[in-house]
Amino acid sequence: MFLEALGSAILGLALAWAAAYRLPHRLPARRLVLGTGIAGGLFGAFLTHTALGSVGFLPVMLGAVAVSAASVSLLLRPAGRLSRHSAAV
Repeated sequence: MFLEALGSAILGLALAWAAAYRLPHRLPARRLVLGTGIAGGLFGAFLTHTALGSVGFLPVMLGAVAVSAASVSLLLRPAGRLSRHSAAV
């Protein structure tokens, strides 16, 4: 269980760091992104382990990565200005 928690925190941190590195203009402060990635990874591991039981290390890590990616994606801002073209005249 300790290795699952440690592994999920490391995977969440790596995923959040990669997102912060690739999309710095679309994300808030780096500390918030990294913290969200770690928390998402830990919560994903907890959720997967609770739902599936002791199925193994890999499914728990996949659940951790999925929830971590979903958590970090909620922090994304739009890329640019949204242009609204009025079709009605």
